[in-house]
Amino acid sequence: MTVGIVAHLKVKEGSQADFESAFLELQAAVKKNEPGALQYEVFKSKTDPTMYVVMEQYKSEADLAAHRTTPHMAAAGPKLGAVLDGRPQIEILAKV
Repeated sequence: MTVGIVAHLKVKEGSQADFESAFLELQAAVKKNEPGALQYEVFKSKTDPTMYVVMEQYKSEADLAAHRTTPHMAAAGPKLGAVLDGRPQIEILAKV
């Protein structure tokens, strides 16, 4: 079953460039190394320059589980965590 994720991330003021750089590096690694990741993209709010939305889609729960344990996710965690302003709000979705 296809799994979707929508994550809302608030970034510390002045850290947007660092966040975008780290996320785009992660995005490239996901696209290159994870055939089960159908979508992995970030969008920036037009009304709040510190708010980002990440949209993810995986072929299966197993692909999502594998994504969470990749070396590139482990490497990106500290970089992204350093610039986030609080915990992301994450919603996991099942395709109808």
